[in-house]
Amino acid sequence: MAEDTAAPRRGVLERARISVRHVVLILSGKGGVGKTTVAANLAFAFSRHGFNTGLLDLDIHGPDIPRILGIEEHRMVSYDKKQMEPVAVTDTLSVVSMAFLLPETSSPVIWRGPMKTGVIRQFLEDVHWGELDYLVVDLPPGTGDEALTIAQLAPNIAGAVIVTTPQDVAILDISKAVKFVQTIGLPVIGIIENMSGMACPHCGKDIDLFGSGGGERAAQNFFVPFLGAIPLDPAMRKAADEGRPFLIRGPGIDADNPTWKQFDAVMENLVRVIETGAPGGRQKEELMHSV
Repeated sequence: MAEDTAAPRRGVLERARISVRHVVLILSGKGGVGKTTVAANLAFAFSRHGFNTGLLDLDIHGPDIPRILGIEEHRMVSYDKKQMEPVAVTDTLSVVSMAFLLPETSSPVIWRGPMKTGVIRQFLEDVHWGELDYLVVDLPPGTGDEALTIAQLAPNIAGAVIVTTPQDVAILDISKAVKFVQTIGLPVIGIIENMSGMACPHCGKDIDLFGSGGGERAAQNFFVPFLGAIPLDPAMRKAADEGRPFLIRGPGIDADNPTWKQFDAVMENLVRVIETGAPGGRQKEELMHSV
């Protein structure tokens, strides 16, 4: 992997030394949009396509990735006292999360920015990731320290995927996230609209619980790709509660499940966009802001 050997500018962090082809940041303008569920299933989709994939949970204050994947009882260990081993989900998917380092699941993390910067670098450099095709980074809602730090530390960032819900008011939050990503010189790979309608369990008709089309309209307004809409489905909630990716078919999930098919289509589309090198938004430039 080619590395940038240029000396970092004053105030800009030196990029971490990690062997990865594509780093994909998963963002949202606010909480409660299903961003972490999308991140976990995206990482699983990359793995399912045969890509060596890492999933980095940077929601340091609320690390939910291990719960969603059913690995919350695991711990990261070191065999050589130099690097920690990530927790393996499959042969091609491994996970790092603050949750693996906490004494109890209810233990709070009370940290300021500099401590977050240090642990993010450790999660990149002091973990035995191996040779990765993709590193999917689940970020906390908003545009705070974690997003700025990973944008400066991680090499080979393909761009950011923004997850939103369909109501018109969500466009305001999308606009902040899009402008944030573009301001720090990264491309917006696309927008995913989550919780986009729900099939009535009685009549089968679609119900727009949270409105419709906000994500697609925002993508048009900001000239970035719209990657697709994922319906609201109790089966998706059940999969997360049971600790398995939604893309693993379980009870009530089969090839005819519209949510499963749509989720799979969105993930396939995202893989195609990144692998063909055609992300939307501004192309990656030298970062404009420091942490």
